[in-house]
Amino acid sequence: MAAAAAELVIGWCIFGLLLLAILAFCWIYVRKYQSRRESEVVSTVTAIFSLAVALITSALLPVDIFLVSYMKNQNGTFKEWANANVSVQIEDTVLYGYYTLYSVILFCVFFWIPFVYFYYEEKDDDDTSKCTQIKTALKYTLGFVVICALLLLVGAFVPLNLPSNKNSTEWEKVKFLFEELGSSHGLAALSFSISSLTLIGMLAAITYTAYGMSALPLNLIKGTRNAAYERLENTEDIEEVEQHIQAIRSKSKDGRPLPARDRRTLKQCEERLRTLRKRDRHLEFIENSWWTKFCGALRPLKIIWGIFFILVALLFVISLFLSNLDKALHSAGIDSGFIIFGTNLSNPLNMLLPLLQTVFPLDYILITIIIMYFIFTSMAGIRNIGIWFFWIRLYKIRRGRTRPQALLFLCMILLLIVLHTSYMIYSLAPQYVMYGSQNYLIESNITSDVHKGNSTLSVPKRCDADAPEDQCTVTRTYLFLHKFWFFSAAYYFGNWAFLGVFLIGLIVSCCKGKKSVIEGVDDDSDMSDDEPSTYSV
Repeated sequence: MAAAAAELVIGWCIFGLLLLAILAFCWIYVRKYQSRRESEVVSTVTAIFSLAVALITSALLPVDIFLVSYMKNQNGTFKEWANANVSVQIEDTVLYGYYTLYSVILFCVFFWIPFVYFYYEEKDDDDTSKCTQIKTALKYTLGFVVICALLLLVGAFVPLNLPSNKNSTEWEKVKFLFEELGSSHGLAALSFSISSLTLIGMLAAITYTAYGMSALPLNLIKGTRNAAYERLENTEDIEEVEQHIQAIRSKSKDGRPLPARDRRTLKQCEERLRTLRKRDRHLEFIENSWWTKFCGALRPLKIIWGIFFILVALLFVISLFLSNLDKALHSAGIDSGFIIFGTNLSNPLNMLLPLLQTVFPLDYILITIIIMYFIFTSMAGIRNIGIWFFWIRLYKIRRGRTRPQALLFLCMILLLIVLHTSYMIYSLAPQYVMYGSQNYLIESNITSDVHKGNSTLSVPKRCDADAPEDQCTVTRTYLFLHKFWFFSAAYYFGNWAFLGVFLIGLIVSCCKGKKSVIEGVDDDSDMSDDEPSTYSV
């Protein structure tokens, strides 16, 4: 009993340390990418807070799995203290934790982040007063609040169970809906809203995470171009443009005005020359920087990390493919959200996580690594692709040069992607996410040579979807993920799209050459001429 209590204390201590690490990571990351010239306190705090809430919500997943697993012994029996009241109390505690965090996420996505974004959009106008900025921001934010209210109402009144009496009056049907809402304690309404956001997060993961899983490791392996060689090429371009400008200006030496076509060409060449000279200043700074020499010394380590990341990506892709193939061949169909009764095709992660769970807390460390891997690859994808609205590029994400509005967009996208990681982990290890390491007892007939007859013996079996409800406790995460079957079906098809985009991104990343050591300087207005920096990291 003392050992079990110590294990529980260690688990909560690890969760507490993880919270501190999350806050430190969010602060460092946001400060690393925010513009030094346009930083705003409110946008910075909002970005750090929203990103931290998303990561803390993901950190609750291993805690949820740990608690349902902790209530049972490995032989399939419940522990002495895990009676009905205690287990319900533990489940309700986790459920209320999800209620709180998901409510904060809804507040951030549908009110606070849009309000701060529109406030700073209005701030760009010098003639606008603060009162006008707040009014305009509230007016645009009201649209997001209406969408949130509609999602909550739809989720609250979509009946998951139909009235048993088909001849019920309209009043009885309405009364039944309110009884369903009250009995679920708002779980359906919140689950529908969060699932809608997770669906958007799935689209963001398909766009950014799938590409980042191939771009990040290959960029580490390839590295960037040599600064000295790139500066030599830039110097040749400067000389060529200067000669072109001199040739155009020589046409007007006798006093004749230049034709309109030559004037336009001259203007373009002068703009090009200013850009090339700015590049030359930055290339000179980077070439002589000690940081460049330090990164050059770390080049072998980057190659090793790149190889490690691509191997991890292949492991995830293989596991996701086998899991989706298992659902395609053995699931209950689209009407059930492709739920699987038992595991028919085992994938590496689904076998590894329960195995690591026998050595506390290796499985939680692996879950944390998986979540952080998805986050880092998502960040890499957003940095490489940028933030787009259909075919229009809105913002670029650059180290030390990201505008407050772009930073808010970045954190909202990451928040939605992190929401989707819970389902991604479920896709990779469905049985582990549903039941952890729980076992339950089944009756097995054995033949005894001593008594010359059959006898019955209770043997433990791993909990799965067809296990008795009173013998296996489902995680609260699974209840939120699979409250509505049509979201589960959409996630299933989204996983196939994720695999397809990863393969396309892998081909594109292999075909692309090395990145420029100052990629983004040519067309990034956030960088001034006197703000050199290093980009080779």
